Amino acid sequence: MTTIQRPVGELIRQWRERRRISQLDLSISAEISTRHLSFVETGRANPSRDMVLRLGEHLDVPLRERNQLLLAAGFAPAYRESRLDDPGLAVARAAVRRVLAGHEPYPAVVVDRYWNLVDSNESIAVLTEGVAPELLAAPANVLRIALHPEGMAPRVLNLGEWRADLLGRLRRQVETTADPGLAELLAEIRAYPCDQPETGNPERGEIFVPLRVRHGEAELSFFSTIATFGHPVEITLSELAIESFYPADDTTGEYLRQLAASRGAAEG
Repeated sequence: MTTIQRPVGELIRQWRERRRISQLDLSISAEISTRHLSFVETGRANPSRDMVLRLGEHLDVPLRERNQLLLAAGFAPAYRESRLDDPGLAVARAAVRRVLAGHEPYPAVVVDRYWNLVDSNESIAVLTEGVAPELLAAPANVLRIALHPEGMAPRVLNLGEWRADLLGRLRRQVETTADPGLAELLAEIRAYPCDQPETGNPERGEIFVPLRVRHGEAELSFFSTIATFGHPVEITLSELAIESFYPADDTTGEYLRQLAASRGAAEG
C-alpha cells in the first residue's frame, strides 16, 4: 500500500483548529506574520525547519506528531524514540523505579501513551487480584484491566463515576493527540457494559472522583496523582505517565500497611 503524505500546511492548520487557536493568535505567539502563516497553511509558502518546530511547540503538538510535521515539510525528524531498556534511558528507568518503590505500600503503575502497562510496584496486586489472566498478559492495558467485565469492574463499587472519569481522560487524550489508535481504544472501552449511571455525585462533598474497590471483605477507597517527565525531548519519555494511588481514608491506609507487613513476613 502507498501512504499519501499530507502537506505540512494542511497538518498545521488542522492542529491549529484542533487547539481552537486563530491564525492571528498563533502568529503573535510564534512571532511570525499572519500573512506568512496563511501562506504556509495554504501551501503557498514552505516553512523552514525552525518554523515547523516553533509552530509545533506553540500548538502543543506531541513530540511524535512533531516528527510527522517535519517529515511532511521534507525535514528529518528531530525527536528520537528509544526502547525503554535503551542504555540512554537508564537514568530515567532508575528514577521511575525509585518512585514506584518509594510509593509502597500503596499501588502505583507506569503506562505508555496507549495505557499499556510498562511497570508497577508490588502493591498493585491489591487492585489486580481476580482479574482474568488474559487481561494481565503482555501487553496488558490498564484501561481494559480497570473496566472490562472480567477485569476490576465487578469489584469497583462506584464503577459508573470512575468509568466516566477514565473515559473522560481518554477522550481528552484523543483530542490532544488525534491518534487513531487511541480513538479505537476509546470506542472499545465505551462498549464495555456498565449498570451504573456514569456521573459523579457532588452532593457527597468529595473533592475528587475516588476509586472504591472491594478487596476480600474490605472496601478500599483511593485517589490518584499522575506524574510525567518535565520537558522531555525523547518520545518514549514524553509518553510515560506514573499514576500513584493513595488511600482516601485512614481505614484503607491501615489495611494496605497491614497487607504489606503480612507480605513481608511471608517473604522473610
